[in-house]
Amino acid sequence: MYLNLIEVAESFGVSEKVVEGWIQHNSLPCVSDRGRLLFDRARVADWAGSHGLTARTGFLAPEGGVLTDELALASLLMRGGVWRSVSSADILPVFEKIILSLPMLSPNEQKLLSQRIHSKGGIVWAPIGNGYALPHFSTRISLGNDKGFLALIFLKDSSAFQEVSPDGKPLERLIFFVPPSPRSHFGILARLSRLIAQGHLCPPNEEETSDEEWIDIFSRFDANRLQEESKSPKTRSTES
Repeated sequence: MYLNLIEVAESFGVSEKVVEGWIQHNSLPCVSDRGRLLFDRARVADWAGSHGLTARTGFLAPEGGVLTDELALASLLMRGGVWRSVSSADILPVFEKIILSLPMLSPNEQKLLSQRIHSKGGIVWAPIGNGYALPHFSTRISLGNDKGFLALIFLKDSSAFQEVSPDGKPLERLIFFVPPSPRSHFGILARLSRLIAQGHLCPPNEEETSDEEWIDIFSRFDANRLQEESKSPKTRSTES
């Protein structure tokens, strides 16, 4: 059974642009047929399993789902924190400052991550729209369950960025993240994409929203996803 690009994106709850990035950078298997991208369902399911990513809806949905601690966004944000009024020209030093502020990382881990921040091509910026990008390391890193983090960063300008957002909006906010393990990378990326696409990160008074309120927004999203993913397809079909 073959799926098209829209069906794969909907199954994972991400944008078509994210799926295209998986094809380009992470070897998501597909074939081109008269200008269309087609995906073999079984091969996509195998690829997703090997990358720690589970579809929740549509053609790839499992019989049930579990929100693991690795994918709980609120706990990751509590480690990385909220950073405001950051100049885009200073973003790499701020990434390093975030790394060095994390007490759960050893000096060797902090040194390694700092070196990768400043290495050529070390960061993938991943603009996804609505003024957001999801920067992360271009190479997979395994820190351990209690060491992954994400940081919500508000920029005071976007002039230093050459990356183009899918919707053409300038980059104003970044979510810099390092997953606890390589297997959790795609799951976290997909959850962050949903969080943004569904408008959860657009409070009416963004500048006045406290750190605790941002963490609460992430916590509510985690709770809603856990509730949805605990339902089997049979339960969902009965309710519809």
